[in-house]
Amino acid sequence: MAEETFSDLGRVEAIAKLYEGTPYKPFEEASFETSGKSVIQTKARTFIEGIDFDLTYFPLKHLGYKCVTAVTGELYASFSHPRTLEIRLGISAKLDFKHIKEVWEGAVTAAKEHGYTNVELDLLPSPNGLTISTSAVGETTLLQNKRRSAAKSMDLICVSDNLGAAFMGFQVLERERKAFEKSGDVKAQPKLDDYKNLVGAYLKPQINPQIIKQLEEAEIVPSHGYLVTRGLADAVKRLVRDSGLGAKIYVDKLPFAGKTFELGKEMNIDPMSAALNGGEDYRLLFTIPIGKHDKFRHDFQTFDIIGHLAKTEVGAVVVTPDGVELPMKAQGWK
Repeated sequence: MAEETFSDLGRVEAIAKLYEGTPYKPFEEASFETSGKSVIQTKARTFIEGIDFDLTYFPLKHLGYKCVTAVTGELYASFSHPRTLEIRLGISAKLDFKHIKEVWEGAVTAAKEHGYTNVELDLLPSPNGLTISTSAVGETTLLQNKRRSAAKSMDLICVSDNLGAAFMGFQVLERERKAFEKSGDVKAQPKLDDYKNLVGAYLKPQINPQIIKQLEEAEIVPSHGYLVTRGLADAVKRLVRDSGLGAKIYVDKLPFAGKTFELGKEMNIDPMSAALNGGEDYRLLFTIPIGKHDKFRHDFQTFDIIGHLAKTEVGAVVVTPDGVELPMKAQGWK
């Protein structure tokens, strides 16, 4: 059977074929009805080849999965259940239908995992590489939204998993890419076996699709939530800005993946710097009322309590094991 190409299929037929075998319908408006008892949230993300990803080593299915995970994590951070999703793919001449099909398969896998009811797709020409734009709509009941109380000093700052792993995995991939380009050996294989978990954290980050339901069932309502994608420091800075309070993060409470420090020593990278400013972690950061401490520790053992809110004058600080408070700095903040 001859390989299908965009020139043979055309945009409309290509979109229709990509939907085959999925639970979604092409050209269906991404909307849903509410009974007037919901709060609707919208989130959007854009990924650009050469800036956000490198197709030299990024599997296309993982890329589609990651892009949907990114925008979905933003919904979870706002305490919303995913409902509808729109995906726009800007495609350059170097990519054909089989490549886009892989991206789409990864996106659909993530969409199904996170319970989207509608997924809309459009294909657009791009003069330079691949661009992936995602826009998602989520829903929170008015009752749950009203239960979100104002943040208070001593509320817990919690993060859903280890930090810095994705940045370290990215460094491994970049190192192997440069070695491959320098060698010129087309048969050379990257040396990734020792750091598979770190590389996987970058290529295919995952978020628990049941997290909002579990919080609701446990009757734990975060006062603030953020998706950590630009480093922990960036998220904490935003928390301080939005809450009007200070924040203390304890160095010895930060969670790290296995072999993070081993790789840091090998590549002369400080794991603490990777956690604070590395980015791409896709971890959820929530502030939890101090009164829910025991229940949260019992019911959400995948989360780590890394600090607490404080008086406004404290600002955003990192507390060393010997009690020294250092001002937190984040890239892109003044």
